[in-house]
Amino acid sequence: MENELVAALRRYTDAHPGQSSVATRMPGARILRADRSRRPRPVGFKPALCFIAQGAKAAAFGQTTVHYGAGHALVATLELPGVGWVAEASPEAPMLGIALELDLALLRRVYQEMEEPPRVGDGPRRGVVVARVDGPLLDCFLRMARLLAMPRAAGVLYPGILREVCYWLLDGPHGAEIAEMTLATGHAQRIVRAVHALRDRFDRSVRMEELASIARLSPSAFHRQFKELTSMTPLQYQKQLRLLEARRLMVSHAASAESAAFQVGYASASQFSREYVRMFGQPPRRDVDSLLGVA
Repeated sequence: MENELVAALRRYTDAHPGQSSVATRMPGARILRADRSRRPRPVGFKPALCFIAQGAKAAAFGQTTVHYGAGHALVATLELPGVGWVAEASPEAPMLGIALELDLALLRRVYQEMEEPPRVGDGPRRGVVVARVDGPLLDCFLRMARLLAMPRAAGVLYPGILREVCYWLLDGPHGAEIAEMTLATGHAQRIVRAVHALRDRFDRSVRMEELASIARLSPSAFHRQFKELTSMTPLQYQKQLRLLEARRLMVSHAASAESAAFQVGYASASQFSREYVRMFGQPPRRDVDSLLGVA
């Protein structure tokens, strides 16, 4: 099964040379490929599942680093800024995987339809887990890979496979964590509401007391539980979101460094440049030029 899966992903990416992330006829699903390991780079993680069929990747969120190789998936149930990299790949054995956007509404519906849904507890939760992919869940990804060669069938069959993926994620060893992060109730949801508020207002000054009030917690309890969930403090979370958005504005909209800095909430262009260098390793203009391939 695994050899067939790897072969299908390799054939599909061979037809799209030079692309590290290849779109498919299945909404929300992309095929990943890397022919060599890559250095860490800051990225924004959306609610998604990244399954590795061959090779290995890694990611860091605050002080937490996770590695996931063949037969495993990174499952992010919360929007998180972080650092990601390809840890194992070569031209002979490229890193191959499937990135799948998580439909949180679908996860909730599947949870509600389960005869024995996972129990949501009060223990600490993480916005990211690494799950083993085998059995029925692995079969779902194999069938998705087969659909790459059958685009007309994909539109009809893919939605059913997506429901199955949701079911087996919830029925697996990390089901309770995934459920608590995607349901409208539960221990983690108080922090999730505050995370969403901070994300939506990342370009403005937000007081810790205001976020704690949204979470209905004391400031000290909020700070502790926010860090448990995201592996970073609220200030670190906001700063990384600001810098990632500024980089996007400069790359995609040709904004100047000063304009991007003010748009994401910096009052000082020099402070923005200093923090940008610490996160991306070089000044804004030089970093953007390298991303755009400007000599």
